Amino acid sequence: MEITTRLEFDAGHRIPDHKSQCRNLHGHRYALEITLSGEIIDAEHASENGMVMDFADVKRIARETIVDRWDHAFLVYRGDTVVLDFLNSLPSHKTVIFPSVPTAENMAAEAFKLLKAQYQDTFGNQLKLVKVRLYETPNSWTDAFDLI
Repeated sequence: MEITTRLEFDAGHRIPDHKSQCRNLHGHRYALEITLSGEIIDAEHASENGMVMDFADVKRIARETIVDRWDHAFLVYRGDTVVLDFLNSLPSHKTVIFPSVPTAENMAAEAFKLLKAQYQDTFGNQLKLVKVRLYETPNSWTDAFDLI
């Protein structure tokens, strides 16, 4: 069985070496979808009985791990020193330093990496993170999944 939930956040970024508009500072209204797989929990009198995982818990984990950290932040590649210097000059600016250029693909891969360990199989139902889908626009998205 698979379940999916969706959260949204706003963030800025730039792609320093992009041949077009994306080399400029700009932002997006991102949507993050998390897909988990597992067996339906059969634990009488448990709150999660009949579920793969409670959607409230799926969302809480995603908010704490990704959304609250990235929402209304500027996501900047650690090698983009010009922008890093600028952002560091702004008092109390919310900046997230990325290990790679913050393209939609790299953001989805980072989100998958960060979330994978957070979804635990607490009921013995083989719970597993299957996919993270990140929408950069309503018509453009990328999917990250475990290649193992």
